[in-house]
Amino acid sequence: MSTTLFPMAEAAETLDYASTGFVIICASLVLLMTTPGLALFYGGLTRAKSVLNMMMMSFGAMGVVGVVYILWGYSMSFGTENLGVIANPFQKFGLAHMEPIYNSFGYEGYGNIPELAFVAFQLTFAVITVALISGAVADRVKFSTWLVFAPIWVTFAYFPIAHMVWGGGILGAAGNSISGVLFGATDGAADVAPIDFAGGTVVHINAGMAGLVLALVVGTRVGFGKIPMRPHNVPLVMIGAGLLWFGWFGFNAGSELAPDGTAALVWVNTTAATCAAMIGWLLVEKLRDGHATSVGAASGVVAGLVAITPACGALSPVGSIILGVVAGGLSALAVGLKYRFGFDDSLDVVGVHLVAGLWGTIGAGLLATSTGLFYGGGIRQTIVQVIVALATVVISGVVTLVIALALKATMGWRVSEDVEVSGIDQDEHAESAYELATRGGRIGGASVPAPARTNVSDQSHDLEGAK
Repeated sequence: MSTTLFPMAEAAETLDYASTGFVIICASLVLLMTTPGLALFYGGLTRAKSVLNMMMMSFGAMGVVGVVYILWGYSMSFGTENLGVIANPFQKFGLAHMEPIYNSFGYEGYGNIPELAFVAFQLTFAVITVALISGAVADRVKFSTWLVFAPIWVTFAYFPIAHMVWGGGILGAAGNSISGVLFGATDGAADVAPIDFAGGTVVHINAGMAGLVLALVVGTRVGFGKIPMRPHNVPLVMIGAGLLWFGWFGFNAGSELAPDGTAALVWVNTTAATCAAMIGWLLVEKLRDGHATSVGAASGVVAGLVAITPACGALSPVGSIILGVVAGGLSALAVGLKYRFGFDDSLDVVGVHLVAGLWGTIGAGLLATSTGLFYGGGIRQTIVQVIVALATVVISGVVTLVIALALKATMGWRVSEDVEVSGIDQDEHAESAYELATRGGRIGGASVPAPARTNVSDQSHDLEGAK
């Protein structure tokens, strides 16, 4: 968010209809990012026999987290009764005691929106954060275990981190936060406030670290590193990436909560960084592998969007281009680490969201036009950014590990090997994405020859198709 959201700043009585409409539209755009955007992006990246299960994990996250957020999630994240690292989950349980007007800026007559509009916007952030994690464990986990994991993880990982960063907690800009203690505070606000405009820590580092832990706990897919596991439908991947890019303007610009000059800057910065990241990813592919792929272009888009998310309100357009091209290159190189270290991050949640999220958060400390190191602001902003990023990694990692091990010991994560090999869609959902059985007609019943076995000895190539 553009400012740390201290509990319910005093607001004027007049509702700002422009800001209210802006926030509601942006919330709808973020909703589009999960379903269908992320569902199509992830679904296209998986194999044909598990595409429905992959898409259902996004839809399932929407259903479960949407309910949980209304019941206690918003109260835990943004309630005014601060219990340390979280707010009181019962203060606004079920969205009770909502204020008619919410003013995140504290400026009289400016940016006044219904608190319920802010709830709607924040709900969509919680949903997509959980859905992002699912890409790390594609093709192999029980849908029932995923549906249990989602509300537990969002309660004990997402809501506390959202409160700590955005709700006046210890990773935010309050005077008693870590940054306030380290570098001083004035009138209850830290002199060097962390920069996380739209969720680099809360969303992307959080989800990326959770994805890494889940991939390690759940284990590798049958045949990982030995047989091709390429995307079954690249056009779906590109459509999904395009929808993510479109919706991301609601994600980033909407975090200003008002249609003002900062929102316009955020729009331009988001575009600049994303374009540059796509070029950066494709350049690495071309130099390393000799080809610039469509899956690489789509992945570069997402890497750029992730990187600019925390920094979009603090950088210049030129700084955003620098941030983006580095993000694309770093992520293109990082997706191959899973083969080197032997963890099966199926759809590169770690390589894209964790790596680009860390770079975007730390890069904001370097490139912020007011406090960044490269702009003469000194080292303090960069130190704060590193501390907040590492704290998020530790909190998310520890919480996810505890939850993942508990579910492994009780419900179990993995489907059987036979189900994984034959196709998780049919066993988990009694459906298939593509009905290929013939009933006559031009296709006929002739068998289709099996494709030639692909040489997968070159591990520089991501088996999902990304480099």
